[in-house]
Amino acid sequence: MKTVLISTTALIASCAWVPAFADDQVAPAPDVADAAVSELIVTATRSAQDPSRIGQAVSVIDAGDLKRAQAVGLTEVLAATPGVSFSRNGGLGASTALRIRGAETGQTVVVIDGVKLNDPSSTDAGFNFANLFVGDVARIEILRGAQSTLWGSQAIGGVINIVTAAPTKAFEGQVSAEGGSRDSGAVRAAVGGVADRLTWRLAANQLTTSGVSSYAKGAEKDGYRNTGLSGRATLAITDNVSADLRAVWTKGRNEFDGFPAPLYSFADDPEYGETKELVAYAGLNVALADGRLKNRVAFGYTTTDRDNFDPSQAVTTRTFDARGENRRWEYQGSFAFTETWSAAFGLESERAEMRTASPSAFAPNPTPSRAKAQLDAVYAQMIGEVAPGLTLTAGLRRDSHDTFGDHTLGQLAAAWALNDGATVLRASWGQGFKAPTLYQLFSDYGNSGLSPEEADSWDAGVEHNIGRLKVQATWFSRDTDNQIDFVSCTGTSTEALCFKTGARRFGYYDNVAHTKAKGLELSAAADLGGTKIAANYTWTDTENAAPGANQGKKLARRPDQQANLTVDRDWGNKLSTGLSVRYVGASYDNAANTYRMSPYTLVDLRAAYAVTESVEIHGRIENLLDDHYETTRNYGSIGRGAFIGVRANF
Repeated sequence: MKTVLISTTALIASCAWVPAFADDQVAPAPDVADAAVSELIVTATRSAQDPSRIGQAVSVIDAGDLKRAQAVGLTEVLAATPGVSFSRNGGLGASTALRIRGAETGQTVVVIDGVKLNDPSSTDAGFNFANLFVGDVARIEILRGAQSTLWGSQAIGGVINIVTAAPTKAFEGQVSAEGGSRDSGAVRAAVGGVADRLTWRLAANQLTTSGVSSYAKGAEKDGYRNTGLSGRATLAITDNVSADLRAVWTKGRNEFDGFPAPLYSFADDPEYGETKELVAYAGLNVALADGRLKNRVAFGYTTTDRDNFDPSQAVTTRTFDARGENRRWEYQGSFAFTETWSAAFGLESERAEMRTASPSAFAPNPTPSRAKAQLDAVYAQMIGEVAPGLTLTAGLRRDSHDTFGDHTLGQLAAAWALNDGATVLRASWGQGFKAPTLYQLFSDYGNSGLSPEEADSWDAGVEHNIGRLKVQATWFSRDTDNQIDFVSCTGTSTEALCFKTGARRFGYYDNVAHTKAKGLELSAAADLGGTKIAANYTWTDTENAAPGANQGKKLARRPDQQANLTVDRDWGNKLSTGLSVRYVGASYDNAANTYRMSPYTLVDLRAAYAVTESVEIHGRIENLLDDHYETTRNYGSIGRGAFIGVRANF
């Protein structure tokens, strides 16, 4: 490994000298913040690049895709892309875990408008996709594979970069509303404009549904309500200096079924949870050297408040109380040496804090568990064309954690565009690093002796364009060491970690897993004028490679096969229709592979009609075949539903 890192360093150092002699023609630096142009990819290199220059596997969902899908929640939209799966504890708004290439949900970095989302008070500090809805989202980039070099701790599985809409006119707005099955209703509105030096946008959305029973065999419906607000503004102070302000706020209330005493068996009950999330960003952008050197200094803040309640409890109705905060300062720069050579570099300082408590009838006012951690980092990446059509990317990152010391990570990628760009060969290798979360270290189930999770990820693929048809194939592999899992304690266990301050506890977190994942991603897309067809297939083989009873078993809730098909047709008479089919193969719900969840197929139909140039009515049928399925054992799923709505632009 040291040899690889030394080689990576040498490559970056050598690359830095090449452009000065290769080409005297200088191009403007890539815009580190501009993700609105569909033909450019930002997430892979943290600077806008043509897709043919990127060696990593990336999928893009643009505003047109979201509109055609008539999507409300983003989870299903993301799961329609290669390598992405999810599990959910019930209906809409229930706890949702999303996985990329079989990695843990806490090993995925989620970014909204430049701010990394994570909840230090959650089990694995991962993002809960339950409260993530389309709202004012305009574009999503899904970057697959270990990406910790640029995106830091957690990016072992990949990165999901979400960008909200920006206005393009002096004044504009959008409104939409829909209703349908399960007493569901959703409304959205947004206004914005472009003035002389100010660009601004405000948006709001609300969703309600009576839902389905979280308990698969329950009779009581568990409803959900979500309210979201977002805003962004950019002020051009001078021609070369601008300031950004962005914020996203959501509040969700979800009803769920728990495990009531004394039997701790799954059943209908009146429990519910409330979650408030705030994402805020302030940045200053400065362009120097005729725009070749671009600098960004920014502060990002996230906070997540979670509370669970059980109205049937006599002593205290609150059963869980948690708050996670993250403060992040960063500097990012990019420099364009020539048209084909550029560098990205930066400094980051992140401070995470958490507070958790679990009140009960025995301890209605427990002393909360509190903890904090500091993580500082420096990174650099060079991207350049070393031969006609052949682009290499090399990067290094140095993390300094106040508990786990220093870690150096490397990344290499290559993209070779052949036949005037009709064929692109890609390959990448990256290292991942994730420090134990505050919850895993210091909660009631914490273990202060944990080690960081570490991973190596590889992939190689080919993309070929034949007229209006594009096909892609990618092979991937990942090896993760020191993966952290929860270890249960029995009533007779004598293990020292089963006791805290002399009292027995239900379990603890420990580095018990060595996991592997490999697979194949295939996709094809054809634009036949009025008809768009897209299909993908993913085979994922996961393995628990740690010694013990579960060695060689599949990782829980990772389907071995997934396939998606979408067909959209514009009939040329103001009518458009669409079909989506999603197949999810069998998976196991537990590490011992004793409970198998059956494969399932979901079919959706949709249609839209343009009443005028600015007003459109639309409708859809979800889960047309009313397939009953499980993504988590004993939890309910969303059945057939019909919805109709209207949307307008002004």
